[in-house]
Amino acid sequence: MALPTLPTSPVADPAAVVQGEHYRITVLTDGLLRLEHSPDGVFEDRPSTFALHRRQPVPEFRVVDRGTHLEVVTRRLRLTYDRGPFTTSGLSVAVLGAVTSWHSVWRYGQDEDGRNLGGTARTLDEADGAVPLEPGVAGLNGYAVIDDSTSLLLTDDGWVAPRDDARTDLYVFAYGHDHAEAVRALYAVSGAQPVVPRWALGNWWSRYHRYTADEYRALLTRFRAAGVPFSVAVLDMDWHVTDVDPAIGSGWTGYTWDRELFPDPAAFLADLHARGLRVTLNVHPADGVGPHEEAYASMCAALGLDPSTRDPIAFDVTDEAFLTAYLDVLHRGLEADGVDFWWIDWQQGAHSRVAGIDPLWMLNHFHFLDSARDGRRSLTFSRYAGPGSHRYPVGFSGDAVISWASLAFQPYFTATAANIGYGWWSHDVGGHMFGAKDDELATRWVQLGTFSPVLRLHSSNNPFLTKEPWSFAPEHAAVQTDFLRLRHRLVPYLHTMNHRAAREGVPLVTPMYHRWSRHAEAYRVPGQVAFGSQLLVAPVTAPRDPASVTAAVRAWLPDGTWVDVLTGLVYDGGRELVLHRDLTSVPVLAPAGALVPLDAADVPGDDPVEPAALEVLVVVGADGAFTLVEDDGTGDGLDESRVARTPLAWDQAAGVLTVGPVAGAHGFLPATRTWTATFLSVADGVRPVATVEGGTVEPVVARTADGRMRVTVGDVPVDATLRVGLGEAPALRPNDVAGRVHRVLDAAQVGYELKSRVLDVLTSGRPLHVRLSHLAALDVPQALRAAVEEVVLARVTA
Repeated sequence: MALPTLPTSPVADPAAVVQGEHYRITVLTDGLLRLEHSPDGVFEDRPSTFALHRRQPVPEFRVVDRGTHLEVVTRRLRLTYDRGPFTTSGLSVAVLGAVTSWHSVWRYGQDEDGRNLGGTARTLDEADGAVPLEPGVAGLNGYAVIDDSTSLLLTDDGWVAPRDDARTDLYVFAYGHDHAEAVRALYAVSGAQPVVPRWALGNWWSRYHRYTADEYRALLTRFRAAGVPFSVAVLDMDWHVTDVDPAIGSGWTGYTWDRELFPDPAAFLADLHARGLRVTLNVHPADGVGPHEEAYASMCAALGLDPSTRDPIAFDVTDEAFLTAYLDVLHRGLEADGVDFWWIDWQQGAHSRVAGIDPLWMLNHFHFLDSARDGRRSLTFSRYAGPGSHRYPVGFSGDAVISWASLAFQPYFTATAANIGYGWWSHDVGGHMFGAKDDELATRWVQLGTFSPVLRLHSSNNPFLTKEPWSFAPEHAAVQTDFLRLRHRLVPYLHTMNHRAAREGVPLVTPMYHRWSRHAEAYRVPGQVAFGSQLLVAPVTAPRDPASVTAAVRAWLPDGTWVDVLTGLVYDGGRELVLHRDLTSVPVLAPAGALVPLDAADVPGDDPVEPAALEVLVVVGADGAFTLVEDDGTGDGLDESRVARTPLAWDQAAGVLTVGPVAGAHGFLPATRTWTATFLSVADGVRPVATVEGGTVEPVVARTADGRMRVTVGDVPVDATLRVGLGEAPALRPNDVAGRVHRVLDAAQVGYELKSRVLDVLTSGRPLHVRLSHLAALDVPQALRAAVEEVVLARVTA
């Protein structure tokens, strides 16, 4: 079998190159330079693990020869170079339109002094809180560098070659504070994120546990009965034979089903598929192939070895023949039985028999490309292996310690990975090992997982470490179930963002400073993230206060009006604030004009296919637009002939939501759909009118206590236009301050008389400053006081 290859365009346009005998400068974009120095005058034009596409449209630039040095100038940067070996004094890049008053000049060899905003890390294995991050392409000083001098090279035949480490090969990003554009430049040179399969966006069930086939089936049946959806079934290492003679292996590596646990693997996998799930198996490949494996003789035949010796076949990722057989023999039969993709659990470091060849990168690269056979959409599941790894999702972040510190680090860790283009992290939701049972911690982790790239429950091999919702107290089980359902309801939005990530170079989860880079506040909320184009999320990562029974999280709301889509509370933006939430909620905020499509089912199915009923959350107050993107699930997802786009538009002045008609291919969609427009916190008194293709229809209208108004229209052809009107310029309703304060106080664990006094003070109708100063004089626990003040001050301009 020939090894699969990636499309590459590694040779830059000569018009973008400034070259001397020992140096070469390539202007890849107006903010990205490739800087090479070669003592022997030989330069590298093969693609590397990082740089696949150096042939970019040539930007405008000038070359100025100052005699003693060269200058290369674009609209974003000025390079100054003395034409000699790279030195701190002889090579610099100044960021134009200075982002700082004194630090916006990069000099070769000079430390960034911690001003890089960080990228990501190879693994969170055994992390209890924060870990050091490798650098990304965004920096507070306006520049960042990727050193590509030692990365692997890709050869024309699909194999790899190590570098000559005598040459220097740097990529200098000088985008100022245009961090999102720096990431897009990274994608342009390194390759885009792929479109992941739609089903990967649902919930993943995983546990390191010695399941039998019947136990696993029974568990899935119970999940379905409880209305807890899962789209991916993960089987950890005990799917294969683990009781192995130590002379031939450790038992961690295996390719032979344990027939005592799974007597009929193909039937078991077929049953999981029939339930709507896809399946991945864990593989630790480091021990190679022992003589006990069912595939041993076939591997020997493929490699020209004598099976009668019974010698183990060593794992050698530097041997092309072994890697070819590894894919074509070891994995192919298991895939024929129904394995959809592989969890590559490589923990043995970055070294191999050939210096510079990282086994993890090799496994990620070749597994991912191999998984695209027969028109399938590629997917693999493995650890991060350096710049360029974004091409091989999904990332397995490793075995984090169960602790509040680990939970608190993960939102930041997930968002910052966008700075190196790594958009599809999957964490062990709930933590992996050690720690102690903490139902609240587990619930908050599920909520974080709901608003993460991938939600995967997982835990270590411990009989007490389980993640089924019913293994927690009823209060927590109910909340976890609600959020696991919400995750599947979010798939229409998530899959649209999946396409956006691949086509526009914007990861699903990004730091706030990617969109508001010139606001200092955006850098002061490291745990708050943009979750796609329509939502901001501030995950709760600290336990509840015992008096207020709420947990607090610091947040920043940019200018404008914002609505919490889970609670309906309306906020004035343009400020930093502390948000308080009870166990049932986390801050998920949408601006005026936001449109968020959801699966309308209260209890979605396991396979998150294109739903026949959709709900659109609408925040009135400003114009909004969103295009729902769906595809037929085949190929790489980028073929427009297989993509359907349904436009959604909100016209604030007219007060009209327009849905459709669908554009592009839509034979894979339901012929008709039921649409529910849910207007969040909309003012009372509006009377919705619905039309389909110009004819008025009678919608079903429902109001809820939190101000939601649901307008449902059934049997709308996908190629028709639906309009739902509320009347001109509808407004958001004023917050029900008295009702919300009452609910906060009712739950608070404080004296009844104090509750009454606080409620009387805050609902007295006296001027706001008088009420707040009176509140300050009462003996109210600080957390409770802050929680009620949040409600009172959420919106004071209405």
